[in-house]
Amino acid sequence: MMDYFHRQVQLWGEETQGLLQSKRIAVIGSGGLGSSLAFALGSSGIGEIHMVDFDTVSNHNIHRQIAFKMGDEGKFKAEVAAELIEARCPFVKAYSHLCRFEDFTLKNIDVDLIIDATDNLPSRGEINAYAKEKGLPWVYGSVEAFNGQVCFFKDASFSELFKITQKTPAGIAAPIVMHIASLQANLALRYLAGLSVKKDYLYYLFFNDEGELVTQKFMLPVSAV
Repeated sequence: MMDYFHRQVQLWGEETQGLLQSKRIAVIGSGGLGSSLAFALGSSGIGEIHMVDFDTVSNHNIHRQIAFKMGDEGKFKAEVAAELIEARCPFVKAYSHLCRFEDFTLKNIDVDLIIDATDNLPSRGEINAYAKEKGLPWVYGSVEAFNGQVCFFKDASFSELFKITQKTPAGIAAPIVMHIASLQANLALRYLAGLSVKKDYLYYLFFNDEGELVTQKFMLPVSAV
């Protein structure tokens, strides 16, 4: 196993790499962010990865949802993503859950971290409420057009900071999706490996009119709940 993870072991040693084998995460959503997270975290050595998504692959998804290819139309996204994870790394067990997040919570599966890969505010509100109830941290990510947001939530509350509404997203291209998912994956992996992570800071990334990538960060208030 350590030969497979040789370059990671150079970062943090065999003990930390072995620690990752005991970790469990849930990725809520297996579309754009979720399929990129399957690539980014699926070969990291995390013991269990639970992919949660009830939706199927459509032709118009494939250009930005990199876990899927032509011919996958009609297949369940979570199943394809879980199969991809295990095909790339035999040391990670991936489970697919073909349901909504609220149904997944009824299964009472213990995880160390939840990663948001949804595409709507109400679902993120549900993740936030569940995480607060269970005392779990979670990693938020959203992307639209040429901008995105990432945050490692611990003491702040998503629902107190964002107005929970239904909103139709704007157009989107694959690279910004992969970029935001990569940032989420880095936060998740650092946390699971016991490395320092800046918590409750919202990172907002966007391309300005000159094509420059700008990153802003905002410290979030501690939740009153």
